[in-house]
Amino acid sequence: MAQIPLDPSIEKLAPQLPFPAINAGTLAEVRQTPLRQPVELSDRVERTDHVVQEDPRVVVRVHRVPGDSEPRPCVYSIHGGGYVMGTYEMDDAKFDHWCPELGIVGVSVEYRLAPETPYPGPLEDCYAGLKWTFENAARLGIDPGRIGITGTSAGGGLCAGLALLARDRGEVQPRFQLLDCPMLDDRQITPSSRAEGLLIWSHESNTFGWQSYLGDLHGTDDVPYLAAPARAEDLGGLPEAYVCVGGADGFRDEDIQYAMRMYGAGVPTELHVYPGAPHGVMLFTGTDVARRYNRDLEEWLKRKLAAA
Repeated sequence: MAQIPLDPSIEKLAPQLPFPAINAGTLAEVRQTPLRQPVELSDRVERTDHVVQEDPRVVVRVHRVPGDSEPRPCVYSIHGGGYVMGTYEMDDAKFDHWCPELGIVGVSVEYRLAPETPYPGPLEDCYAGLKWTFENAARLGIDPGRIGITGTSAGGGLCAGLALLARDRGEVQPRFQLLDCPMLDDRQITPSSRAEGLLIWSHESNTFGWQSYLGDLHGTDDVPYLAAPARAEDLGGLPEAYVCVGGADGFRDEDIQYAMRMYGAGVPTELHVYPGAPHGVMLFTGTDVARRYNRDLEEWLKRKLAAA
């Protein structure tokens, strides 16, 4: 497939944000290189880390407004990074804004990364953190009936897998799932996944991410739907969903298809596609398309939190 046109405002800024292809040779260096300058955090939010379990070790960071004693809705967040990089610290700036503005408690999970820990390790870490959040809701100032889950990119893929896993196990019930440009399909069979010149997350990087996460399962017909949610045959019984993706994102087609299939399975689903927006559009702060992307996401989240 030919290159997908970028929004003009993104195209002008693209050379300022080079992002190399991720492979076994570049992974160590990329893990050490931040995508953007660190954001100075305010004192409006306190952040505390909690050990969920020791073996394997899972840690979550709880973000809340100091002195707030009311039980609040909670957003449980899973960071992105192609399954191979990233840290829960990537959620600090988001919750520094969301906690006071939306009146929530935020929880971000530090899951183990591939290829050192392939599936199902990262997903089980996310599940352990979510179950701990439900079990400790009272002491964390969380209303257990108003806990939703979210994730970006690979975190969005883990979020979709987590929603499926929570449905299947029946132990906890998230109220909603907010899937931000989720990484859902290891097969890479859609036109957008094979497009040339993808910004931020290339076809090569995507292949490496899936190879790392799936290990020996990669390239086989034995990949579980909990690892690659696009493979799930039954999407019924999932929490209501919001799916957003850029029109110039390699994940565009698989995300659109997943949203349509959820809707067809009776899951209330809102889908937003932004023409010309690449993967990681929020890195291009100040552009109109990034502002719209973020505004629409936050407005949906406000509505869901108010209705919960």
